[in-house]
Amino acid sequence: MTTYIIIGIIAALVLWVVFTYNGLVSFRNRGLEAWADIDVQLKRRYDLIPNLISTVKGAANFETSTLEKVVAARNTAMAGGSSTAEKAENENMLTGALKSVFALAESYPDLKASANFLELQRELSDTEDKIQAARRFYNSNVMSLNTAIESFPGNLLAGRFSFKNMELFQLSESEKEVAQKPVEVKF
Repeated sequence: MTTYIIIGIIAALVLWVVFTYNGLVSFRNRGLEAWADIDVQLKRRYDLIPNLISTVKGAANFETSTLEKVVAARNTAMAGGSSTAEKAENENMLTGALKSVFALAESYPDLKASANFLELQRELSDTEDKIQAARRFYNSNVMSLNTAIESFPGNLLAGRFSFKNMELFQLSESEKEVAQKPVEVKF
């Protein structure tokens, strides 16, 4: 009788190890998939930027320093980074540079009226929305992985099988400051 109890305990322990390990692998793979989704949307944005710059150059005598900042930010973002935080910072710089192009476009009626510019602006806006959704999806998956790694009793297994926490894709410090400021409404 005690032999069956010992076998039952060992079987339960083996099943727990298998299910916990497979769960951690699943969480990790979801995080990697979510990161790949972000990369797909970033690639789309990188591909749209040269078209935007060509359209802007052709439609107006635009400030070249603004376009140079966009190109430099795009090149930096495409180079990536050694960590998720560095990659996020590079992407946030590119987002800011693109916003400056659209803000300056208000001063150029010919550019604002250009069908190509409006279409590129719409596509970039759509891409930015998709990037934000992909970031939220990524962060949700990373949070699930990190929680599983840090929670008892999964943390006992995670350390043994070298599962590591993944970094969240977070706002840059400058974006945090802007987000914390109250919105001014003037009539």
